Amino acid sequence: MDLLGKARAHVDSGAFFAELATLVSYPTVSDAPEGRVAIEAYLDEVLTPRLKALGCEVTTHPNPDPAGGPFLVGVRAEGDDLPTLLCYGHADVVGEAGQWRDGLDPWTLTADGDRWYGRGTADNKGQHLINLTALRLLLEERGTLGFNLKFLFETGEEIGSPGLTEFAARHRHLLGADVLIASDGPRLDAATPTLFLGARGGVRITLDVDLRPDACHSGNWGGILRNPATTLAAAIASLVDGHGRIQVPELLPPELPDTVRAALADVVVDAPDETWGDQRLTPAERLYGWNTLEVLALGAGDPGRPVNAIPGRARAVLQLRYVAGTDVGAVAPAIREHLATRGFPMVGVTADATFLASRTPVDDPWVSWARQALDGVAEKPVALLPNFGGGLPNHVFTDVLGLATLWLPHSYPGCLQHAPDEHLLAPVAREGLALATALFAAVSSAPPIPRR
Repeated sequence: MDLLGKARAHVDSGAFFAELATLVSYPTVSDAPEGRVAIEAYLDEVLTPRLKALGCEVTTHPNPDPAGGPFLVGVRAEGDDLPTLLCYGHADVVGEAGQWRDGLDPWTLTADGDRWYGRGTADNKGQHLINLTALRLLLEERGTLGFNLKFLFETGEEIGSPGLTEFAARHRHLLGADVLIASDGPRLDAATPTLFLGARGGVRITLDVDLRPDACHSGNWGGILRNPATTLAAAIASLVDGHGRIQVPELLPPELPDTVRAALADVVVDAPDETWGDQRLTPAERLYGWNTLEVLALGAGDPGRPVNAIPGRARAVLQLRYVAGTDVGAVAPAIREHLATRGFPMVGVTADATFLASRTPVDDPWVSWARQALDGVAEKPVALLPNFGGGLPNHVFTDVLGLATLWLPHSYPGCLQHAPDEHLLAPVAREGLALATALFAAVSSAPPIPRR
């Protein structure tokens, strides 16, 4: 049986499922004290033995940010003249967001047809187990990897990766490599193997119209007293219209690069509402190549129990999902100036970049290498996305460590990774293990590519 056949057989035999069940049983919730204890055990009892089995020297490092947990690094050195691969994964999972359906427990891996239910199956334990398994199969087959391996695990991705940027900056030599290959986030869809090169960023924007401490009778004051809710609604509509189109040029990227447009030309996105968003762009371009401004929360008074009074205050939280190239520092000043010129100087504006956008250029040599390595292994052509729609700490690897970043996800958009009933699809795990094995196997024969 060849190497890729062994990878597929590993899933078919149930061996991968059994391993994943062990990983899922650790409740590694990063925003809970008991989760921190489980994280320590997960690093010691699960990840460290698997890294050592790959011949790695394993070290644990404290987080420079007290809000975050430790980092685990495994290093296998095979030769100074060989390429060096950095892999990444995160050991933490989200807390419970609600009730799982009958018969399911978040910490017990349960198979129901092709769906394997359990917290972390898709985000990120199933994904980093696929990569660890692929590396192990390759090592068993060859007796050597043919490249130097570094594997970084963080323990706070679900709470914003506190300390990761500073840790990487302090340990550039330890984490130095030629390329990052990692797995997180979803594929384009369940049936389409996907390679993406970065992530959109997010800016949280708060609009606050705080006009008075008390509500005032709507009959006695209506028509002569400014309503903060009406003001807020008009202010939001001036930023993004009723069809989701951003109205402030400073909140948009300067352009859609030709390389990005070309990469997305054959990407098909099933848009539930074709009338939503900038109609000059395809659904794929809107989702993966452009910015969106979304209203996350909006409130004034008590909608569940309204009274005949003009509220004194109205607030909204918006989010700008943005791509690389957007001037994030200009967001808050641009909104303030825009609102002031339209008669809304009373709207307070604050903005905070919760995660940063970054991506490896589509025409980077590592990208063409990866596509060639995956060609023919997948059952259908691999979709190439300049970035995926969500957020990841990709900027740490591109901007701090100077690496090309290749993300090969082993999940799909409907996996419910931050909700009850999170699951991994067995066919995606099977194909993902074969794809990861093929990609890692090709690293040893990668042509010399200058480091960025």
